[in-house]
Amino acid sequence: MSDSLSSGTSGNIAGSSAAQRASLHPFAHLLEQLNGFDEKIYAIQKLGKDKVCRLPHCIRVLLESAVRNCDGFLVTEADVERILSWDPSINPKTSKNAPVLDVAFIPARVILQDFTGVPCVVDLAAMRDAMVELGCDPLKINPKVPVDLIIDHSVQVDKARSKDAASYNEAMEMHRNKERFAFLKWAANTFSRMLIVPPGSGIVHQVNLEYLAKVVLTRDGVCFPDSLVGTDSHTTMIDGLGILGWGVGGIEAEATMLGQPVSMTLPPVLGVRLVGRLSPSCTTTDVVLHVVRILRMRGVVDHFVEFFGEACATLSAPDRATIANMSPEFGATIGYFPPDEVTLKYLLSTGRSPREVEKIRAYLLQQGMLRMYDCSEPEVYYTDVLEIDLSKIEPCVAGPKRPQDEVFLRNLKAEFTANLTAPPGFKGFGLKSEAVSLRVPLKFQGKNFELKQGSVVIAAITSCTNTSNPFVMIGAGLLAQKAVELGLSVPPYIKTSLSPGSHVVLRYLEAAGVLPALEALGFYLAGFGCMTCIGNSGDLPEEVTAAIQANPDLITAAVLSGNRNFEGRVHQLTRANYLASPPLCVAFAIAGRVDIDFEAEPLGIGKNGQQVYLRDIWPSPTAVNALVETVLLPSLFEEAYRNIQQGNETWRALEAPVGTLLKWPENSTYIHKPPYFNGLTREPLPVQSISKARCLLLLGTFANIRLVNKLASAPGPITKHFPSGQELPVFDVAQMYREASTPLIVIAGKEYGSGSSRDWAAKGVALLGVKAVIAESYERIHRSNLVGMGVLPLQFQEGESATSLGLTDSKGDEVYGQQSSDFEQVVWCINSLMVTSNRLGEKSLLAMQVDSGAMPCEAAQPSLQSGFNAVAPQPNERHDLEQVNDGLIHAEKFGPDRLAGSIRQMTLVEAKNQQGTVELLGSVSIEHRWQSRREVL
Repeated sequence: MSDSLSSGTSGNIAGSSAAQRASLHPFAHLLEQLNGFDEKIYAIQKLGKDKVCRLPHCIRVLLESAVRNCDGFLVTEADVERILSWDPSINPKTSKNAPVLDVAFIPARVILQDFTGVPCVVDLAAMRDAMVELGCDPLKINPKVPVDLIIDHSVQVDKARSKDAASYNEAMEMHRNKERFAFLKWAANTFSRMLIVPPGSGIVHQVNLEYLAKVVLTRDGVCFPDSLVGTDSHTTMIDGLGILGWGVGGIEAEATMLGQPVSMTLPPVLGVRLVGRLSPSCTTTDVVLHVVRILRMRGVVDHFVEFFGEACATLSAPDRATIANMSPEFGATIGYFPPDEVTLKYLLSTGRSPREVEKIRAYLLQQGMLRMYDCSEPEVYYTDVLEIDLSKIEPCVAGPKRPQDEVFLRNLKAEFTANLTAPPGFKGFGLKSEAVSLRVPLKFQGKNFELKQGSVVIAAITSCTNTSNPFVMIGAGLLAQKAVELGLSVPPYIKTSLSPGSHVVLRYLEAAGVLPALEALGFYLAGFGCMTCIGNSGDLPEEVTAAIQANPDLITAAVLSGNRNFEGRVHQLTRANYLASPPLCVAFAIAGRVDIDFEAEPLGIGKNGQQVYLRDIWPSPTAVNALVETVLLPSLFEEAYRNIQQGNETWRALEAPVGTLLKWPENSTYIHKPPYFNGLTREPLPVQSISKARCLLLLGTFANIRLVNKLASAPGPITKHFPSGQELPVFDVAQMYREASTPLIVIAGKEYGSGSSRDWAAKGVALLGVKAVIAESYERIHRSNLVGMGVLPLQFQEGESATSLGLTDSKGDEVYGQQSSDFEQVVWCINSLMVTSNRLGEKSLLAMQVDSGAMPCEAAQPSLQSGFNAVAPQPNERHDLEQVNDGLIHAEKFGPDRLAGSIRQMTLVEAKNQQGTVELLGSVSIEHRWQSRREVL
């Protein structure tokens, strides 16, 4: 490390006081006073202003984090140097010889939602039990960074189109989830640094945006950028506020909560220059759906995307948050808008204190992190630049089956009609030509109606993606107001609902006077949560359900302001699902169908018999902006969030367990002690190679009713048991193979693991006995989750697939793994055909694979820390793991506070330095000279 970076000071930083840590810090010389405030900052521009100012803003956040958290062990000076030397010309995606640079990143906090968050907390509870069994202190299992868990995924639209819908749905939510809510209430009382936001408060990402987010944080007298990871893929929404954040699986989140850094490959950064002005007929939803299509076509997986350009200044913070929210849909790790004056204005408008905002401005200015839109800011270097002209964007929707399939409104009718008879696929439904004209009579509430191809049966204003944006929400209200004024209505059989992401939305809709009009069209408040966006849409009316089920060729539609529309997600009976802006959701509900040309066809007939077109009720941007400015006051946010942690009366009355350890309920059908830590020892068990493996599944997931498994003769969650030749449910076949001690593999196609970041998608795979997945490509979070569970993610060579290699005609042949000494290239052999992979990527993922997953590794670390004595290193003594030449790590070279991260790094160095045989079969067996962790330590 060059003297220009480090002061040369090192020591046992982790175990010191705040003052001692400051003096021992290798970058203590970067500390300086924050202008006008008492706090200090690590001034990264002292590392070289010209160099730092050329870095993308998102990389600067990584740099500051590495500098501030550098302890020579979890985060090293080498991490700082790699980030500072970020090279825009290096793109691993386009250059096979590009170096892969791994760095450690310690987020400032973690956010969870209750679906993916509950398993995390359950694992923490089980870790405490494991600590007791190992004779250690269970209180060592506590989050080391602040954790916020927002309960938003449980509420369903059981009741709609009525004044009492929200109270009924919330009561049903508590009835169904009383046990899990009591568990979370216990967790809030027993784990430190953990906040549980009760149900009925809002959606995690909107609550984060409006309340939890700080932009700049202060701890121990030092200011630094806010940053986070979350167990929901749409955690990226916070990037719209200039806060670095992205989604991770629950397994990675647990590691972060326990103080481990996020190990990541330093990414290429695509700069997206926004130019032009949006048409008055367009909304931010149209922008994000267009961006999703363009960037998905471009290919930005494992990229950071940073937006810049003069048009950024015309986008409000909620506009930016809408775009950033759908980063998973366009494939990037983040979609980042650097903080600027628009960001600071939003903070003030949402009730943050003026003094705090002044401190944020001072910090960003001093660090060179406040985006300027004049010539005073040096040109930022990006890996590549893509320009998007907002003036060329048209009103659109996305669907019918994927969020990246943008459809201009002017083309929707023709495209939907063509999709009906197109072959089954991402757009086609595969109907016969005679089914196109299908008409199904429907009697509902004593009146006669008719369902046809494209009839809307669900219309939902839902999701944090859009309900966080007051401009599109007020726009929907004004459109509804005009529609009601002209005498339009929504067919009563359509399940309409309003499920905003926070109480603030309801308050400003009431203040604007548009809520009665929305209710008149059936958009009554259904609850505060994700609801229809995640498939909690509830049952359709019985008459509608019966009509659809009796007519398998009937393609009904859902229109929602959500972010995903994969088959079967919104509702199993709606086969066409379109993402649209809130105003368009109202318009489609009035029209009652999606096969409409809004320019040429009326929405309906008004009270005076006149034809009413969409253009007649579409609100002008001027009217929308004026009303937003009038009603969106800081006091609304202050009132909505003042008592958010207390919850409603039902939550406050909920009885919860007490105690440091959870008393696992014996008869529970939901909360069970997980088996991942059973038999945990201080020494790793021998790793067994995979042999005589059977292929469990080809191309698909495991439980979707529309799953197409090429080992099975029909769609559905079934597969073939090769020894008997039977086709049975996947679980049954997995159990039969387990009894025969036969390990399993999964062979898949592209983007394996796409969808919500559910860590149990990987946990379930591991529990079924799957040891490896071989796919053409992976969704980022799921790939990491597989590794975290000890399942090896392999990738076909470029241009090859299961089909090209003839694996789709599998007869259950044995699978063998070929030994390889190349640590970056794992070689497998299937039926004498080579399958090459380097998709483990980050070194920490390789290390977790060695330890059979992240959780066994993490659980073992605190026990080792408390179970062994070690001598603290002398001042100025350095023993970086990569410098140990004999492959052995000796205890006297590490202080007790540094042992916490030793397992994974020692294992990695052993493999790296020994150059021995690396046999990546199942958990990853490595030939080494030492016999056990105990001997090494």
